[in-house]
Amino acid sequence: MTNAVDLQALAAKVAAGLTGPGGPFELTVEQVLGAPIPVFRNRARSLLELLEGSRELGDRDYLVAAGRRLTFAEHYAAAGALAAALRERYGLGKGDRVGILAANAPEWVLTFWAAQRLGAIPVGYNAWWAPREIAYGLEHTAPKVVIADAKRAALLAETGTDIPVLTMDGDLPALLTEFAGGNPEATVGEDDPAIILYTSGTTGRPKGVVHTQRNMVAVSDYHRFNDAMAAGFRGLAWDGSPAGRRFLATMPLFHIASLHNLAVPRIATGDAVVFPSGSYDADSVLRLVETERVTNWAAVPTLANRLLSLDISQYDLSSLTAFSLNSAPSSPALLQRLREHFPVALQGLTTSYGCTESGTAATVATPPELAADAETVGRAVIGVSIEVRDPDGKPVLDGVEGEICVRSPYVMLGYWNDEGATAASIDADRWLRTGDFGVLRQGRLYISGRRSDLILRGGENVYPQEIENVLDEHPAVRESAVIGVAHEDLGQEVAAIVVVDAPDSLTEDELRDHVAKQLAYFKVPARWLITAEPLPRNATGKVLRRQLALGD
Repeated sequence: MTNAVDLQALAAKVAAGLTGPGGPFELTVEQVLGAPIPVFRNRARSLLELLEGSRELGDRDYLVAAGRRLTFAEHYAAAGALAAALRERYGLGKGDRVGILAANAPEWVLTFWAAQRLGAIPVGYNAWWAPREIAYGLEHTAPKVVIADAKRAALLAETGTDIPVLTMDGDLPALLTEFAGGNPEATVGEDDPAIILYTSGTTGRPKGVVHTQRNMVAVSDYHRFNDAMAAGFRGLAWDGSPAGRRFLATMPLFHIASLHNLAVPRIATGDAVVFPSGSYDADSVLRLVETERVTNWAAVPTLANRLLSLDISQYDLSSLTAFSLNSAPSSPALLQRLREHFPVALQGLTTSYGCTESGTAATVATPPELAADAETVGRAVIGVSIEVRDPDGKPVLDGVEGEICVRSPYVMLGYWNDEGATAASIDADRWLRTGDFGVLRQGRLYISGRRSDLILRGGENVYPQEIENVLDEHPAVRESAVIGVAHEDLGQEVAAIVVVDAPDSLTEDELRDHVAKQLAYFKVPARWLITAEPLPRNATGKVLRRQLALGD
């Protein structure tokens, strides 16, 4: 019987053939922003090169949604038309920002690629933001135009912005017709910004993560490399031809999981992206897997957990060959339940570790590795170096806990307009300090703790200080602390301890409404403790979060 050691040896052999001299993914080391970084020698130098290559994919499906679909040829033409409209009607050019505020839709992806034709920088705003958060994002990245769905266009209006807002349902179809045949083209460098996505910051303000042309192309090549590895494992030759796969996008496009690692790479692999319509419902999504013959699905653990409430045997999931869990840690118990009730999990279940700043997964646990060791998040992926470091920044010994640091061609350029935060996160040698803690054992990574204050709610990062800042604005609140508490479905839910002079004078509903008016729904605390007792603090005045509890 083939054992784990044999599989590891086979993987090394296949990888060596692909990445060695003359291989399709030959690796070399180049100076990137002053640091030696492993890169693929035979690579595209911009996303625009990938878009141009997609013309050859013709009438294959690229973007599929309820009642409509765009082939690669149709998408190519539409991206050119939209780019022409943005340049000629709104004056967009290289380096200008194009805001995108919408739920998942083909127009989201189309806007991304149109911006690439201009050398402009798309900005993916969080579609769940409240007007206050939207206003911050607009001020921070100053887009020349924002493209939004109808629901978010109404929220944009509440901010009072004078930035032009184009609606996906109304304005875009008219512009695509008017500027049909347009196809502008810009010249960009590999380390020019290609996208800005927001991630929460420990200071309570979202930070704009900047990924470059190099980052995005490298992520796409990483996915192509994985395809070549899979072929090699089966003893097959790989030539990059489309395999006819269909990827289900249940995570938002303003996350790297759906944009960088699903929608963008498909332009290079020739596969389709399938978008569910409306809010997530396990039954409707599984019906979509049936009707669209979905082959690949990456989900957050919360969504996967909801599948287990259904009788999965009632659905035809025979097309599904790969299923992965991303964006939040997966408990061994969840992995086991999935194997027991979700057929594809028996052979296709993987998990990974990464963050917005890392661009893609830093590590991946393959199905055999995960079956043998449910605690690990796997080994470093191609091109990634991982070190676990002590508080002084020195690598620790195998098996010793420390901060996880990552270096690769996928790691972000930095934070938009925030040199201080960038310097704190990326050192002179381009090592990313993730702020997460873990252990390396014989090449496998184990996560021992996320950022000390971070709450992981259903795949969304929630930082307490942002919520505390809003709570503390309430006139009756003297101080507050927000913590994460265990939740069977979401992983964690948000809880708040609020200190007031007269606890009986303030209700949970009043506080909940106060927060909901200013922050996205997933940041609104679900559990509350209103008390007159002051928060526990150390000698320097910092709240001792580990001593906080809601009580019974």
